[in-house]
Order: sequence, then structure tokens, then C-alpha cells
Amino acid sequence: MEPTAAELDAIEQEMPVILADVDLLDAQIITLDRIPTELDNRRLRRARRRALAACIALANRTGAALPGGAA
Repeated sequence: MEPTAAELDAIEQEMPVILADVDLLDAQIITLDRIPTELDNRRLRRARRRALAACIALANRTGAALPGGAA
């Protein structure tokens, strides 16, 4: 079954959040097998801020609640 136009639109709206989450996961994966350096810590903080900002922007656009039950 192919996705409907509405489903594709929903995915398109969520794409900034998805990409920001991927960047955050990449930053976390880098630090799995070693002690994080200062650069790693900065990369993680930036990725967390971008993910949160993307999530908030999506919630503001759609009027939806934040994931995880945050209000």
C-alpha cells in the first residue's frame, strides 16, 4: 500500500524533527566507546538544542503536544 497524500504531508512536516534526532543520535554514537572530549560535549549540546528547537517548532505549527507528555 502506498502512503496517502496526507501521510506524506505529515512526514514532510516532521522531517526537521527527524533530521535533528538523527544528528543527535550520531553525536551520541560517537561517544559510546570513548570518554567524550570537550568537542564531543559541545556537539551533543548543539544536537540536543537543535532537536528540542525542531520539536518545539513542530508543536507550535501543528498545535500538538510535545512528545513524551511534556506540556
